[in-house]
Amino acid sequence: MKFGNAAKSKYIIILAHLAALITMGAWGTSFLSTKVLMESGGMTPVEVYIYRFAAAYLILLCFTWRHIRSHGWRDELTLAVSGVCAGSLYFIAENYALRLTSTGNVSLLASISPIFTTILMAVFYRQRTKLPVWVGSIIAFTGAGCIVFSHGGSLEFSPVGDLIALSAAFSWGVYSVAIKRILPLYSSFFITRKMFFYGVLTALPLLLAQQEPYNLSILWDFSQPKYLTNFLFLVLFCSIAAYLLWNEVMKYLGPVMANNYLYAQPIVTMIAAYFVFGENVTLLGYVGCGLIIEV
Repeated sequence: MKFGNAAKSKYIIILAHLAALITMGAWGTSFLSTKVLMESGGMTPVEVYIYRFAAAYLILLCFTWRHIRSHGWRDELTLAVSGVCAGSLYFIAENYALRLTSTGNVSLLASISPIFTTILMAVFYRQRTKLPVWVGSIIAFTGAGCIVFSHGGSLEFSPVGDLIALSAAFSWGVYSVAIKRILPLYSSFFITRKMFFYGVLTALPLLLAQQEPYNLSILWDFSQPKYLTNFLFLVLFCSIAAYLLWNEVMKYLGPVMANNYLYAQPIVTMIAAYFVFGENVTLLGYVGCGLIIEV
């Protein structure tokens, strides 16, 4: 049976939505493995980020080594900005924000990134956003807030930490807008590899300036395989697979629709915490889930 162009397009869009859900599953559970490496393994946030994405970069390089350079300096600059905004700046800013303000503040402010994306798309691409999209974003943001508070998150006024958390959310919005232009020009393998390269490169100075001892050796402690297992999960599933899928999702759904799936991350995190850490799901958590799913 042959499918027409319209049927093929509809099929691709359905697959893109499915890929978005899979990506949220990866990113929503990544904190579990990160927590194991940092709390039990003694790695710093910068170490976890650089080791994870450096390994992912080297693996992708094995598949894309024939294509090293982009078509021009403008594309290369776009890839560099995307790598910094979706990599080193986003992750490190979020981690430092956790030291300066409450977890509730960081979780809630980080979930604003879809709203930043919508605003930036309107500014740079003159993309008009209909009222239902704004209403849906507000409802989903409220749902994310309910889930944050259901975990015992609390809000406090901490200007420096809050601004850093907001900068992380804004940087993700910048990445979403910047990458839109070059998504049709290159394969997701090439784009993702380039992003990982620039993210790791710009984070290296922080690793070199680290005062704490390096803990890379825990990955080779085969008497405690949980460290290597969690690290490989972060590299293969949460970095390589998730970013490859995400770039494809943004290509077919567009940055605004794709980023609205980020509101589903707290749901995944809440479910994962329930099964792994035994955290109870409160009524407020169920309300938050209902609001996000309804949207």
